[in-house]
Amino acid sequence: MAVTVGSKAPEFTLFDYEKKQRSLSEFLGKKVVLAFFPGAFTGVCTKEMCALRDAMSNFNNLHAQVVGISVDSPFANKAFATQNNLQFPLLCDYTRAVSKQYCGVHEDFAGFQGYSASKRAVFILDAEGNVTYAWISENPGVEPDYAAMSQALK
Repeated sequence: MAVTVGSKAPEFTLFDYEKKQRSLSEFLGKKVVLAFFPGAFTGVCTKEMCALRDAMSNFNNLHAQVVGISVDSPFANKAFATQNNLQFPLLCDYTRAVSKQYCGVHEDFAGFQGYSASKRAVFILDAEGNVTYAWISENPGVEPDYAAMSQALK
């Protein structure tokens, strides 16, 4: 079951692309934007992560920490972050447990039988970890509404 507005965001611990364990609790104390994306180096995911990168001054002004989460390995996420100059954490949900808990996964993603990827989703949390905004797309080709995200952070 997906995480919904008004609920407490479930705690998790995942590896970042430096192979360091990172927990949701370390990001709390300010607003948090959790951006789940299906896969590094794919067209729409690159566009989305770069849009978030380009809006970092806005997120900083709104006292929000952006965190990207995909099912990719730390190695793929590091190359993706480096290539796109992403200055926010990218976490690796290679077991898919956090994706399944928050937003679900696309089974047989991109026609690859047995391969699952996170659904594209955005959750905005307040400083205490309460979900104040939730968006989940069944279509991996659809980007989130960036204006709605900014509005939700205000």
